[in-house]
Amino acid sequence: MKVDELLKHLENIKTDEDEKCKIAESIARKSSVDDLMYMFKHRIMTKDRTIYYLDSYGELFGSIKISPGDVYVFIENDYLTGYDLTSYFYPFLVDRHLLPYAYLAKLGLETDFCRIVPATGLRYVAVVYHLSRGERRIVAEVVNIDTAVINTNLLTLIRRSAKNIGHDELEEIMSQLDSQKLFAGYDFNEARRILNRYYENNDTSLAKEVEAIRDDYNYIFKPCRVIYDLETKQFVVGDNNES
Repeated sequence: MKVDELLKHLENIKTDEDEKCKIAESIARKSSVDDLMYMFKHRIMTKDRTIYYLDSYGELFGSIKISPGDVYVFIENDYLTGYDLTSYFYPFLVDRHLLPYAYLAKLGLETDFCRIVPATGLRYVAVVYHLSRGERRIVAEVVNIDTAVINTNLLTLIRRSAKNIGHDELEEIMSQLDSQKLFAGYDFNEARRILNRYYENNDTSLAKEVEAIRDDYNYIFKPCRVIYDLETKQFVVGDNNES
């Protein structure tokens, strides 16, 4: 790679990282004042940073007000009960459906049985957790969908030209995704079990495996992660999966 090409590539990486973090902060702040957000698990953010509940977007889809090309971020939000540190630190490893759903939406596909609607402008995917015990916080993690799709091989698992996708085909995609040994030689389910034993059962003998899984998770998804304290209205520094 030539020097000017390398500099441009590095600048694109920096720009993407900056945008991911700005989006994560924006979503965290908006979520902290949205009393209805947890009645609706999925939302989308458009390029102008407006957030719509998925049902509302479905009603507006294709209208003059909003089009699939306007969608920029697919957001999943939920309460995180108890002290589930695996979900807390590795949200994109725990939820096996989120990334395939978002990528199928980016491809312009739709289904009648799950949360897939055309969203061809999609660039980022976010997970937002509201901690319901202990410290009152909003946790937001944002990834670039193209980076995650390439690194999880979804680009090769999903090759579609038709508009709709069936339930059996979707389940086959999920199964193939799950079976890949992407995390230190472990597949999604195996990696989750190791993390659960380490965090929930305090099995310190798995420390090296957890470190390797963490490194692969961060390499594959390259997430930007922010934590917003609801009491102080400030972002918390240093709260990540290296803790």
